Amino acid sequence: MARNIVILSPHFPPHYHRFWQQVKQAGGHALGIGDERPDSLPSETRAALTEYYHVPDMHDYDALVRACGYFTHGYGRIDRFDSLNEYWLATEARIRDDFNIAGVRTADIDFIRRKSQMKERFHAAGIPVARGRMIRTREDARAVIAETGYPVIAKPDVGVGALNTYRIDSEADLASFFSRKPPVDYLMEEFIAGTIHSFDGLAGTDGDPIFLTAHVFSQGIMETVNEARHIYYYSMREIPPALESAGRSCLAAFGVRERFFHIEFFLTASGDYVALEVNMRPPGGFTTDMFNYGADIDIYRAWAELIVHQRGGLAYERKYHCCYASRKRSQSYAYSHNDILSRYGHLMLQVESVPGVFSSALGDVGYIFRSNSLDQVLEVVRFIHHTPS
Repeated sequence: MARNIVILSPHFPPHYHRFWQQVKQAGGHALGIGDERPDSLPSETRAALTEYYHVPDMHDYDALVRACGYFTHGYGRIDRFDSLNEYWLATEARIRDDFNIAGVRTADIDFIRRKSQMKERFHAAGIPVARGRMIRTREDARAVIAETGYPVIAKPDVGVGALNTYRIDSEADLASFFSRKPPVDYLMEEFIAGTIHSFDGLAGTDGDPIFLTAHVFSQGIMETVNEARHIYYYSMREIPPALESAGRSCLAAFGVRERFFHIEFFLTASGDYVALEVNMRPPGGFTTDMFNYGADIDIYRAWAELIVHQRGGLAYERKYHCCYASRKRSQSYAYSHNDILSRYGHLMLQVESVPGVFSSALGDVGYIFRSNSLDQVLEVVRFIHHTPS
């Protein structure tokens, strides 16, 4: 039994208190470390935690070590250390090294953190990937473009979401990119035209998925952020065999154990799945809630039972297509919020005001709804996103 679970930054994202609440209900200690003052923690987070240790600067590694020492003294050996947040992957791995905690260690972190090294694992799994490589100079970039042609995509080798990711269509775009390029390592790849499909779920102790689903996205996060678009994505009831095969090959190649996964592919016009990237965390936004709605399960409880008791059984059926559709305050829409609820309220599950840090990707307001009919789901999306002609 893994009794002592230390959670880094338990107040963020705000709805993740559902994970920590289930740790307590499973019989574990949910021990939080964060930079939010204790008296400012959301009430749901406070209630979900066994104890909380305040660290004013989360990048002060010595302070994190002292916090872990405090919990070790009070509760015994730390069994798990996690945040379920991509930003802290390297910090989590370093703490696991220093306290000999099970999970991803520093020696393996680059394969799930650096996009260039992800490509190596995709190759090893026999999964097609976009042509490209690391660049440092304009000459490096022009050499890639000579092979692939325009357009190309330039993205930080280590990055979260689509932050500082650019599509480059011309020599003028290339000059503009280098004039504002942040001082970090960049990967340049050919542009792949296709629909983004994700392979998502929770892997058990042996790497076999406890839960599986897949999603289709209206466009990539890069376009959503850079062009200030609204977005929608929905879960599939049936996972295409080729997508599941590629996804399972990735799980084996990356050695996923006791972790969530979110693996992105392009489905091209030729019907091929081309790997985009792998994330060893829950999918972003409110997708874990969508897991629950799509199959009538409690993924938060399933995760806690896995982590605390190493229990992996979860009976489920993907009964519904569950969809997230956003709206942007900068756009005008033909139908009001009340119009949406009046016509489709019987399908609605959540209406979320999106925190500002996520709004560029997830919109300012998000509607979550479900139906066993994909046609009906897309009808609702069209209604939500309809703009005056």
